Amino acid sequence: MGRIFRNLFVAGCVVLWLIPLYLLVVNALTPVTAYTGRPDWAPRGFAVWENLSTAWSDAGIGDSFLSSLVYAVVCGAAAVVVAAMAAFAVVVLPIPKPVFWFWLIYSGTLFPLQMFLAPLFGMYADGNLYDTRLGLMLVYVAWAVPFAFFLIRNQMTTMPPEVTEAAMLDGASFRRIFWRIHVPLMGSSLAAAFIFQFTAVWNDLLFGITLSRSPDIQPVMAALTTLNNAYASSGPPVILAGALIVSLPTLVVFLVFRGLFLRGITATAR
Repeated sequence: MGRIFRNLFVAGCVVLWLIPLYLLVVNALTPVTAYTGRPDWAPRGFAVWENLSTAWSDAGIGDSFLSSLVYAVVCGAAAVVVAAMAAFAVVVLPIPKPVFWFWLIYSGTLFPLQMFLAPLFGMYADGNLYDTRLGLMLVYVAWAVPFAFFLIRNQMTTMPPEVTEAAMLDGASFRRIFWRIHVPLMGSSLAAAFIFQFTAVWNDLLFGITLSRSPDIQPVMAALTTLNNAYASSGPPVILAGALIVSLPTLVVFLVFRGLFLRGITATAR
């Protein structure tokens, strides 16, 4: 009986997740001229290419899409490298008070992002970093490091210290031990951390609308809010087509790397 209720609960959660996705796809297919002002449960036509073209080119989603792709890939990878070095320092290097350094870095995930907006905006305005790609990339890397550090450090603590000791006896430096031993052994955890940070940076809206305003600088989620304001009079089909575009990269990343992601999560949970 308990198994039946559990299966029904899971099925209900799946249905609740699929209904909004179904409505998004169906209404993105609807021609703007055929939209009645209420969500359609069945397609009223097939204008998905027109809606996608309007959202991509005319509304400027394309420029922001490419900018977000750069932000997500470069900043996600940079955050993972920095986090792996920090985890190596805390777990392997003989530094004083490693627990203090762990909590200092991990505390970056404990505070709400809203408390950083006013100081960041003032600092960026004074330092000529406002509305620049460099400014957004700096804040994305800093924001992504703490959680990536937490994931990577969890797996690094499971690695036997004898591996490091044997390498040191052979004359290897800490730099060589990190790049030649720990990084290859932590490949799945590094990949899982990168997928997490890629998704987080891609889905960011708060920093995007606060620290940028130019269409070619803004991340795609900020551009989607602009699309919502500019094309509200033409109806949701164009807006939903834009939402469909921005949903694809994270979906593709998870589908393509799901095996690697699951192995990484399993490794960090040990």
